This record gives sequence, structure tokens and C-alpha cells, in this order.
Amino acid sequence: MKSHHRTGKSKNAKISRREFVGSAAAVTAAVTVVPRYVLGRSVYTPPSEKLNVAIIGTGGQGTQNIKALLGHADVQIMAICDVNEQSDYSRFYYGGVAGRKPARELIEKHYAGQKSTGSYKGCASYIDFRRMFEEEKDIDAVLVATPDHVHATATMAAIKNGKHVYCEKPLTHSIHEARKITEAARQAKVATQMGNQGHSSEGIRLTVEWIRDGAIGDVREVHSWSNTGAGWAGNRTARPKETPPVPSGLDWDLWLGPAARRPYHPAYAPYNWRGWWDFGTGANGDMACHNMDPAFWALELGHPVSVEASSSGINPETTPLTSTIHYQFGARKNMPPVSVTWYGGGLMPPRPEELEPGRELTGGGNGILFVGDKGKIMCPGWGGNPRIIPETKMKAYKLPPKTLARSKGHHRDWIDACKGGKPASSNFDYAGPLTEVILLGNVALRTGKKLAWDGLNIKATNAPEADRYIRPEYHNNWTL
Repeated sequence: MKSHHRTGKSKNAKISRREFVGSAAAVTAAVTVVPRYVLGRSVYTPPSEKLNVAIIGTGGQGTQNIKALLGHADVQIMAICDVNEQSDYSRFYYGGVAGRKPARELIEKHYAGQKSTGSYKGCASYIDFRRMFEEEKDIDAVLVATPDHVHATATMAAIKNGKHVYCEKPLTHSIHEARKITEAARQAKVATQMGNQGHSSEGIRLTVEWIRDGAIGDVREVHSWSNTGAGWAGNRTARPKETPPVPSGLDWDLWLGPAARRPYHPAYAPYNWRGWWDFGTGANGDMACHNMDPAFWALELGHPVSVEASSSGINPETTPLTSTIHYQFGARKNMPPVSVTWYGGGLMPPRPEELEPGRELTGGGNGILFVGDKGKIMCPGWGGNPRIIPETKMKAYKLPPKTLARSKGHHRDWIDACKGGKPASSNFDYAGPLTEVILLGNVALRTGKKLAWDGLNIKATNAPEADRYIRPEYHNNWTL
């Protein structure tokens, strides 16, 4: 693999409206997935060579991913792309500043020692990922950490260019996108991973092994919850009327991507987009990919047969403060039907009677509870370590053998997969269906109906009006 040769000078710092539309038209004309070997480079990267990685989205989570990748000596971050030059994230849990400028500074500082050897020529910087793919032919793999509504377009662009892809959760903004991305990645034979980092934990593997060992018998109910999301939209139920100027360094048209046009407002970016239906997927889309993951894996859930939901109130613009989503799954293999309930925004399931006085559900505001014929298992969120309750049953349980392959780390597993190793465990063949199930809860919320679900054909058979949420309209000349 060649080392990339860049001056490090920021590319495409400004583009005209004509250039933007023209570039979009060029991209929409390419509808076939093109494997890398057609483009003159093999999908396979020898283990001994460095993996050339590009980052799309350098906000708070993108920066966290950059820091993680910089810890791997066989990875070279050669290009970054973000529509925003810099924003202050100090009010949020990420802290500090993020965006194109600080991300590039972070990367170049890390690689500074290599410049004298001639092996590193700087990190290229772009605001439009389509331009990046046109100019940076040595990219092997791409990490996508944009807002949800751009996940699919950025990921599909990477796949069509034959690049391996790591995409943050949820994999996409809509069910239709998840299906198309999963199929495209499989066809292109690229290595993939979704950013539900707990899937690589020891805890989730223990949970799967214990449940399959029969630790609590047949599982009939699952309850999962998160306390995040209540304040994302600032308690708004309508769009702001104010139209402040777009901050310097932010390309608002590109930030909107396939979403319908609206004036810029800080209520949307850089952070609170998760609480707006056009951009985010609420607490369900944000956290269920983490906290419901153990159930999806251990119980091989597949498609539900029905889903219904309730909330603190639905409006066309913002996600609800709190929500409860009930999924019903049919029998699978040798497992009985199971109901799975999601609690968002701080709601919690009933306290298990097996829980000792003074003891709380593990994980506090994020977790999962399995209810079986012979007992209950509770786990913290993000694939945390399981415990059978009460503790007397936990101590009496003979732990089964560790039969599942252990992870070397969420990013490490993806890097190894890019180099020809075994697929990462949350690859899109797993993460795509998981995302479909989770986003179906939002469709139930927005329709206000109990939906009969045909998962194979992604159709609510009793609610044709659900189609607008299953496959939302794209705008501004964007397509998959």
C-alpha cells in the first residue's frame, strides 16, 4: 500500500453553489456499487501494511474515534472531512473543541515525528466527502461519524468507492437506508463495523453464553432502558422562528445534506440534532443500539411480528421526552416467543421482586433485564457484565465455558477485518438488521399505531401511512 502524498493544505475549503449541485449530480449518476478491484486496488490489505483511513465527521464522537485510531500503529489517518471548521463542545460530555481544524491539528501533532522520515506528508482536509473520494485514491477505509441523517449517504459513497467502512450508531436514519446499506456492503465485500462499542465487550459475551446455557431458562420478556435524550431538543415542539447567521466555517447546505432546507439555528447544530426527526433518531436510535444489543444477539431476535409505542407526546418536528416501545417477536429455532420493551428518557421497568432491598437495577440509567422461566439476569448498558438476581442464585450458578470468540477491541477488530481477518462482530450483516428493529420503534411512535410488521419486505401491512417514515424522502439532489 502506498503512503499518501499530500501537502496537508486544506482542500475544498469553499465551494460554490454551482460546484455543489454539479458534484451532487455526478454522484447521483453512479448507482452501481463498484468494488475496489474495478477501481484498480484490491479490497484486501496485507496485515503488514498500514491501513489508510479517512474520517467523515470530526465532531465530538468523530474526535473520540480519531483518538482511538491513533492508538493503532498500523493505521494512518490520511484525510478528514467535515462541513464544520470548529465548534465548542465544552457544554457537552465530549468537552473541548471539535471540527475540521482541531481534528487535523490533533492528527498532525500525533504524526509529527514521521515527517522527518518522509513517510508522512500531512493530513488532507475536505468539507465535501464526494470531493474527497474523487481526489484521495489511496484511501483504504472510512470512518463515518456524522449526524444520523448523513450516515447512509456517506457510508454508501464509501462502499461505492470500494472502501471498508466503520459507521457510528445507529447505522442509518431510516429502515430503508439500513437495508440498502447492508445489501451494498455485502455485495461489495468490504469490511464493516457499526459503532456500538459494547458489542465488543466481555460482558455481552458472558450474557449471550449464560442465556444460551439456560441460566434462567427460556426467556419470555426483555426490558431495556436509557435515561438519555429528554433535553436534546430543548423542550421545543416547533422549529425556531429566529434566523441567526450561519457561523463562520460552517457550510449549512452541506450539513443539511438530504434533509429538507431550513434556516440555520444553534438548536440543530452542532449537538442537539439528535432531538429533531429530520436529523436524529431520538433516545431510541441513540441508545438502543447499545442497550438492546445483548437481547438481539443472545435471543437471535430477527424481525418482530408487531410493535406499538407510547410517549410523552408526538409532534412532527422533535422526538418525545419519554417513550415506551413494545416489540413482539415470534418463536425462533428452539426459543419461544418473547416480548421486548424499550424505555426511553428516564422511564424504567417495574422493579424485579428478586432484587434485594436497597439494591438497584445495575447500570442505573442504562441497562437491560432478561426475564426467564427460571430467573432473571440484569446487565448495565453498553454490554456490561451480567448478574443473575438475587445474588444467592448468582453464587450458586456454575459458569459455562467461554464459547464465543473474544474481541481485541471494537476498532481493532474492524482494522483486522479490513486487512483480511475475520469479519468484525458488529458488521453490517448484524448491525443492519439490529438498526432496522430499533428504528421501527420510531415508526410506531410517529404513526401512533400498533404495526403488523413484514420484516422481509420492510412493510407495516396494516398501516400504509408508515411508508413515509420507513423510507423518508431525500432532498437537495441527494440519493443513495
